[in-house]
Amino acid sequence: MKKFQFEVCANSVESCLAAQAGGANRVELCAGIPEGGTTPSYGEISTAREMLTTTRLHVIIRPRGGDFLYSPIEVKTMLKDIEMARQLGADGVVFGCLTANGEIDLPAMQELMKASQGLSVTFHRAFDVCCNPEKALEQIIELGCNRILTSGQQPTAEIGIPLLKELQQQASGRIILLAGCGVNEKNIARIASETGIQEFHFSARESIKSDMKYKNESVSMGGTVHIDEYERNVTTAQRVTDTIQAINKG
Repeated sequence: MKKFQFEVCANSVESCLAAQAGGANRVELCAGIPEGGTTPSYGEISTAREMLTTTRLHVIIRPRGGDFLYSPIEVKTMLKDIEMARQLGADGVVFGCLTANGEIDLPAMQELMKASQGLSVTFHRAFDVCCNPEKALEQIIELGCNRILTSGQQPTAEIGIPLLKELQQQASGRIILLAGCGVNEKNIARIASETGIQEFHFSARESIKSDMKYKNESVSMGGTVHIDEYERNVTTAQRVTDTIQAINKG
């Protein structure tokens, strides 16, 4: 029987604990989910580390939303965030850097990899917007990353199955491919069977209404990023369990 691993993209300590209760092997803790995930706070990482007992904690190192072309100042910030994650007891870190031409930024990555020694490293979905995924895969292996989080350069991993299958064959056990984006109870078994990938990244979130009784919905806190501020998405243990069971049944 194949040994699958399940990672939950957790947007809070609450989501981390739901992931653990649902049977996840690890969480990727992120802030700024509407931007695709940014580095969480010291308090969030510290509290998650204190409360997670059986589930490994990986922390995204991403100083802002947008592209993955980082300035020297941003790389310096990332180095400090890696050190913070290490000091707080994280098991791994998640990052990725590209050049203006869509190649892997090898000098920046080498610097970040050196700072991450002893931690598990995932190259995140910057991979999905690089210009040559086959070449990038070889470079990321050479850098010493443990895994690549990817949707096969498509909006969802299910649509990306053809490239995911090719990359899994190219990797040939030299690096772990972590299929993510849009993975859920309905498609995880198909993605697994058609690609051969054994690690999966999903959020298993549901919408929770705010307990606020007084609401002023005419004011937005996000400026240009408009979200419903009286509703939030939280991982639920039941959806995590359902997703894991779906692949085991498949």
